[in-house]
Amino acid sequence: MKPAEINLKWNALQQRIADDFDNEKPDIKVMLFLIGVQELGQGPKKFSKRQKEELMHIANCKLMSMMGFYELEGQDQDGWPHWKRIKVIPNYTLLEQEMLMKSLIISYFEELDAGAVD
Repeated sequence: MKPAEINLKWNALQQRIADDFDNEKPDIKVMLFLIGVQELGQGPKKFSKRQKEELMHIANCKLMSMMGFYELEGQDQDGWPHWKRIKVIPNYTLLEQEMLMKSLIISYFEELDAGAVD
């Protein structure tokens, strides 16, 4: 996707999530948290600050697995997924990182809507 297309789809996704939660438009961190909660699969509940950071890490790993950088190793005794890096991630500029994350988040939600996200 081109940056203009990414930004257009990103704004639409932000608005959709904001409407769903009757809230303001979420930033990338909020989107990562939502993906982490989805991937954890334990439903909405209270999380500690550390758990919120871990949820965002889960989301990052899930998104980067879509590009072949990570693979799921399994789950621990509490049901939290664990990932391992299988490829070195290139050094992207901040703008490239932002566009990449937006693009992957968009793809994640498109696949989720289609019922294709594991």
